[in-house]
Amino acid sequence: MMARSGGRLAANVCADRVLLALREARPAGLSTAQLVAATGMTLYQVRKGLLYVRETAAMANLEPLTWTRGEGWKLSSDPAEWVAFTAAVCHQMLVRTRRLITSTAAPAVAACPDDEDAQTMLDLLTGVKAGLSQLAKGY
Repeated sequence: MMARSGGRLAANVCADRVLLALREARPAGLSTAQLVAATGMTLYQVRKGLLYVRETAAMANLEPLTWTRGEGWKLSSDPAEWVAFTAAVCHQMLVRTRRLITSTAAPAVAACPDDEDAQTMLDLLTGVKAGLSQLAKGY
């Protein structure tokens, strides 16, 4: 285990340490707390590293990053895990989109039926909802 790193670390350095820990743990995953212990970084630095992996390094390294409640963060080589993770995230987005439609967009159109911008927004959100619905099914 590395000594706890209290100084400022660049996001890519945090990501490199997170990736190293996840690679060493393969095929298992690591919880966020386990990543803190394995990397010697603070919780903030681990989160910073995970964010960098999600936004940049996963694609750059062609290493899909997944998360499950049971296994934590994981670099998976199993396409079934990628699909399941993507479907779960899309389901969360679908729920949020439905709530946005029912709480804001649809009532706005009902209150102002001549507002073309509100109608366009509702139409676009309805299309997003349809796409997310298919993705949440796993295809």
